[in-house]
Amino acid sequence: MNKVLFLLLIASALLAQNWTADLGNGKYKNPVLFADYSDPDVVRVDDDYYMVASSFNCMPGIPVLHSRDLINWTIISHVYERLPFEKYDKPVHGQGSWAPSIRYHNNKFYVYFCTPNEGLFMASAANPAGPWKLHHVVNIEMWEDPCPLWDDDGNAYLVRSKLRGDILYLHKMRVDGTAILDNGTVIYHNETDNPTIEGPKFLKKDGYYYILAPAGGVPTGWQTLLRSKNIYGPYEAKKVLHQGNTDINGPHQGGLVQVQSGEWWFIHFQDRGAYGRIIHLQPVTWRDDWPFMGVDSNNDGIGEPVTEYTKPDVDKTWPIAVPQTSDEFNARELGLQWQWHANPLQSWYSLTERDGFLRLRAVQNLSQNGNLWFVPNLLLQKFPAPEFTVTTRIILHPDNVNEKCGLVIMGKEWAYIAMSETDSGIQIEMCTGTFFQGFDKTQLIQAAPLNDRECYLRVHVNDQAVCSFFWSSDGKVYQPIGREFAATAGVWIGAKVGLFCVNPNIGYKNSHGYADVDWFRFE
Repeated sequence: MNKVLFLLLIASALLAQNWTADLGNGKYKNPVLFADYSDPDVVRVDDDYYMVASSFNCMPGIPVLHSRDLINWTIISHVYERLPFEKYDKPVHGQGSWAPSIRYHNNKFYVYFCTPNEGLFMASAANPAGPWKLHHVVNIEMWEDPCPLWDDDGNAYLVRSKLRGDILYLHKMRVDGTAILDNGTVIYHNETDNPTIEGPKFLKKDGYYYILAPAGGVPTGWQTLLRSKNIYGPYEAKKVLHQGNTDINGPHQGGLVQVQSGEWWFIHFQDRGAYGRIIHLQPVTWRDDWPFMGVDSNNDGIGEPVTEYTKPDVDKTWPIAVPQTSDEFNARELGLQWQWHANPLQSWYSLTERDGFLRLRAVQNLSQNGNLWFVPNLLLQKFPAPEFTVTTRIILHPDNVNEKCGLVIMGKEWAYIAMSETDSGIQIEMCTGTFFQGFDKTQLIQAAPLNDRECYLRVHVNDQAVCSFFWSSDGKVYQPIGREFAATAGVWIGAKVGLFCVNPNIGYKNSHGYADVDWFRFE
């Protein structure tokens, strides 16, 4: 096989794993990313585009994605490996980093974000691929969604909202971005026209200060734009993007960016339930110093989202690319697509103890009967497409009865297929679980004995996010197990798919059990 054909086959296999927005004919389709990159913001530096998104309790946090055309994206880094607070050593569902912003100033990249209880953070880097330096700016509660602006006169400002969103505040900021200089001024509050206003993004153009701010709530809201000649206002408000008569609910919260040719584009999310907040891209034109987003398909004077459109004019056609998914575990570090459900510990895993394998150790967790809600060592990644199949090969080496390793679909409810050590040997089992208002509801749906420590585990997710589980002893013939399971979103995040290895026994803290994962493949 010649080298060119081999590379084409590899590229075809990669694209088969993911949703591909680039239609290859000069056009693209929405969403550009059918994955949970919640609360996106984007910046252009020369010919490169960088996007960040919320991570909440998932670590490492705030992925940084790179593109050359706003359509084809890959993950290049994360802003932080862990949050420096003990409470994040366990899953703190729905907390962590909310709605980051990314800006480029004086040859440096800046990312600002808030956590609900710890306040305002800034991270900076000379290279968006890292390393990033994290700085805790203000220790305070109830702030959210910050965005900086360095003005033409050298002054620096920060706009933000507050939890439960209804007020926007403006702060004066130290020029180096490391400190807030005042208590803030209310610059917008109108719950009649724009309830639940949040997620502000700041820019200045042609003498106007603009603040993009979603309103109306995540599932059914719209994109509002505020403008003023004075940074402190008063601000005029205009609805610039809404659902209209399309099937794209709640099109809002994102970043406005200008490409090299002068065109403007708006990247934003849509809430798709179990799939999380997926990413759309809208063309933007300026009319009377207001941006018009998308197309006016119902003639109401407000933009609606496009489903297919001509790609941004970036003067060149770039190769099709998608965020990373499958992993052969041949590298010395975890792929950037993986996130833990809490601050990670190196003791949870190894990529060097057995070449070509991910070794997951049976970490003690005293939540019995398969309750994964409080398990920090869940190694997960986003759903990458509306429909997909994941298969993994696992060899289990338990130290104690009840230790298990498996393939999980995780959200507010979860289901998994796992290899589990019993008094009579290893069994394969399919379980479901939920943790709601303090009540642990877990259930073993089906189990079958295994004659080997090696097994192939598989889950198929259909285009309604309904999951079916299968297993095989030889990787050729698969048999179903358990029942169908409807995936659910987590707290502010979509459902995730991945791996876990636990020791649920009291009194066996220093287990030597582990599992070796050969590969993890999407198709």
